[in-house]
Amino acid sequence: MGECLPLINFIQKRLLDKRSIDINFICTHNSRRSHFSQVWAQVASAYFNVPNVTCYSGGTEETAMFHKVVETLNMQGLFITKISDTVNPVYSIKYDEHVHPVLGFSKKYDNSFNPAYGFAAIMTCSQADSQHPFIKGADLHIPITFEDPKVSDRTPEQTKVYHERSLQIGAEMFYVFSQIK
Repeated sequence: MGECLPLINFIQKRLLDKRSIDINFICTHNSRRSHFSQVWAQVASAYFNVPNVTCYSGGTEETAMFHKVVETLNMQGLFITKISDTVNPVYSIKYDEHVHPVLGFSKKYDNSFNPAYGFAAIMTCSQADSQHPFIKGADLHIPITFEDPKVSDRTPEQTKVYHERSLQIGAEMFYVFSQIK
């Protein structure tokens, strides 16, 4: 949890300064870990009543949000609707009927949907961290990495591994936001 301290400090300082808190979770393909991180951080910020938080995700390349991520989040109680059915679908991910949904789709970290400056760039996989040590426009660059659940794809353990990775990432994001005063 020590690797989370810079993110906690970033959020706390932005909150005290009454500034928006934009966080962009970045991984190589923007298909698994970065989406879990984006969603759980947004849920945690709402749960702990931390205002003005907007979470984003991106990759060093664009692919698609992996179907098992959608299935896992749905099984864990989030309400997910596919709002575009393309090679790179867009999903509406709701954790509360009274808030705007998180939009889940794969994109490069510098896509116009994401913030251009003044955000924290959180590298969720070591490959993205080593490939892009400098993210243009980021006020802060922090590695908070997680093992890729992709290692379980097409195995009998896939559902279990995705469930565990989602909960691990969720616990980490809940810890971060629980520290904000």
